[in-house]
Amino acid sequence: MLAYIIRRILYSVPVMLVASFILFVAVRLTFDPSTKLAFSRDPQAIARYKERFGLDQSVVRQYFHWLGNFLHGDWGISSRTNGDVYPMMTSAFSYTLQLIVWGVLIAGLAAVAIGVYSAVKQYSAGDYFLTGASYVGIAMPPFWFGLIAIQFFVFQLAAWFNLDYKLFYFVGLHSTGESGVNLDYFRHLFLPVLTLTVQIIASWSRFERAAMLDVLGSDYVRTARAKGVPKRRVIFKHAFRNALVPLVTVMAIDIALLFGGLIVTEQIFSIPGMGRLFILSLQTGDAYALMAWFVVVALFVIVFNLLADLLYAVLDPRIRLT
Repeated sequence: MLAYIIRRILYSVPVMLVASFILFVAVRLTFDPSTKLAFSRDPQAIARYKERFGLDQSVVRQYFHWLGNFLHGDWGISSRTNGDVYPMMTSAFSYTLQLIVWGVLIAGLAAVAIGVYSAVKQYSAGDYFLTGASYVGIAMPPFWFGLIAIQFFVFQLAAWFNLDYKLFYFVGLHSTGESGVNLDYFRHLFLPVLTLTVQIIASWSRFERAAMLDVLGSDYVRTARAKGVPKRRVIFKHAFRNALVPLVTVMAIDIALLFGGLIVTEQIFSIPGMGRLFILSLQTGDAYALMAWFVVVALFVIVFNLLADLLYAVLDPRIRLT
């Protein structure tokens, strides 16, 4: 197992280098970081700026100059804020990470529970209801559902029960510092996490249902039932773990992409996360912020694919890491 992990990490290094080089060239040819000094009438200031970041060299030399600085923690200067990109990126990442942790935790538990129930109770009234609800969840765009959730919880529900509309109002992921900090934190999380998880639960539950039905129809499950093994044990010991393998693949890809930013959710609820940072950086041509964003997202795609491969062997002993 350890040798496999080391080997996969070593394989990931050239993949990251190639990906980062392609992204660097694409961003560099699209946006020129020195354009923010175009208004300056001092050519020496522009020359010093280009020399500091290697912008007076070839694209290949610029890449290695940027890569060396990036590995040492110097991620460049944002042309939008005139501040360091590294603290700006870590701040945005912390907001997105909070949404992802709670969203994935809730969505994963709910999707697995719904998928297993629908498979075990196939063609029952509950299965038809959950299947229909999942199709509705998949069809609802997050931007539409987020606005509807705000309208319902912030205004309608508060009016019906004579509540303060601020009970569900959300702007940013932070506590107001009042009493009951934990409750205030979860109150701020409620609407964005709800908006994030509805479509994910609907999608993941369909994968889990299909995988569970496939496993329940396999030979070894039928053999276990024929031997008189209790139904609950057949489901949770023999079928459940193997049915998680396809879902793990989907979850790994989706979670990695979520680190790229929940653009719609963060825009609706004014969360200064990775998605909002990407939009602002793209609109203003912030080259160094865009490069850091791309590298962080690519890194998490590789990491979560590695985790998915490791979980395969844990969930299904028949899979060997070779």
